[in-house]
Amino acid sequence: MSAQHNKTSVAAISIFASGGMAAAKFAVGIAIGSLALISEALHSSIDLVATIITWAVVRVSDKPADEEHHYGHGKLESISALGVTALLYVLAGGILVESYSRLREGTPPPTISAVPFVVLVIDIVVNLWRARALHRAARETRSQALAADALHFASDVLGSFAVIIGLILAALGFWWGDAAAAAAVAVMIALLGLRMAGSTVQTLVDRAPEGAQEKATAAILGVPGVIDVERLRLRMVGATTFIDTIAKVPRTYPIDRVEEIKRKAQAAVDKAFGDADLTFTAVPVARDNETVRDRIMVIAHNSGLAIHHVTVHDLGAKLIVGIDLEVDAGMQLDAAHDIANTLERSIQEEFGADVEVDVHIEPLEPELPFGVDAVPERVRAIASALTEYAAGGEIYDIHNVRVRNTDAGEIVNFHCRATPSMSVIKVHEHVDAIERALRRAFPGVKRVISHAEPPRA
Repeated sequence: MSAQHNKTSVAAISIFASGGMAAAKFAVGIAIGSLALISEALHSSIDLVATIITWAVVRVSDKPADEEHHYGHGKLESISALGVTALLYVLAGGILVESYSRLREGTPPPTISAVPFVVLVIDIVVNLWRARALHRAARETRSQALAADALHFASDVLGSFAVIIGLILAALGFWWGDAAAAAAVAVMIALLGLRMAGSTVQTLVDRAPEGAQEKATAAILGVPGVIDVERLRLRMVGATTFIDTIAKVPRTYPIDRVEEIKRKAQAAVDKAFGDADLTFTAVPVARDNETVRDRIMVIAHNSGLAIHHVTVHDLGAKLIVGIDLEVDAGMQLDAAHDIANTLERSIQEEFGADVEVDVHIEPLEPELPFGVDAVPERVRAIASALTEYAAGGEIYDIHNVRVRNTDAGEIVNFHCRATPSMSVIKVHEHVDAIERALRRAFPGVKRVISHAEPPRA
């Protein structure tokens, strides 16, 4: 059963129960002349009106947001609860006035019989069942309207007990018992209205539930990649928690990774609140452990430039930066030089005017060069040459050699093995020497890509 169906079903059942009990108490109260019982009947009548309003409201409060209601229709529940509160205060005032009038004039006590006690006991049982059912539904659906209705019926139980006590006092000869019980019912109604008004007004003025901000902040901070939460605002609309946050993320992260952080943050607040709508604004910031190379990569990325082989040397007094910048192979030199100069100025703005920057311009490799596998004889010739250049050195077992002919020239891929204790720089130097020898022997080779592996276990 859906949450919406559960809410409307409980509210509908409550309407029939409220109507039946209100009519029974009112009829018996008139028959025996009991102001306390009539007051309780009027209280139940207000509950009936409240239940009808609740039934109508919950049918529309769960409707999704539309062009006119961007946050949905959940606030209708708060407005209905506020309207019911006003009715309760009007009723409490009327009962108090009538009670005072009867006490002052010394009105005779009501006629006592077993009938009003039977009606009140049944009323207590029915109200306890309704309060429990409504409270459970309100907790499951986080409905403020159902929670207010549950509170009504719980207070009705206390009111019925007060009427029973008043009737017992009247039966014992205390003429003022019934009027005093009616006044007690009015006070209970007023206290109930005060409690309802406080909760409803807090929701209408968008006061965040206690502890909700800390809970939401903790959920978002628990997402990998979130450095800090700069600001978080939260409001309740019906059963939905709307969260608006500004969170700091590393500026070196690509856009797709930031989007992944947003998705995980939404999942985290959904888990914490059950039903949450998160607006996540990511602010890129520099981390404390961000290196000079990281900062240069950010500058290039923000400028839409492709760079690689970034080298940085610290001479104490100044930094020396070397960068390979890839541009369109057909671009004219003066245009490419302007791009390089702009990149150099951006780096100097970041690190200071005394930083020394050298940008090496090279053609951008095509993303999808057309290619076909080379003939077997060509592959065997290149594989044999690679094995010969590696012979006697620390690189050995040349294998998985592949050669492709592309529009840009031949591309060679191969795997090799090296001693596990060798450093990366040593492996690179040895493999680089093999690659240079191969390109000298085979001028048609455009690029050589090697993959060094440790020995087989």
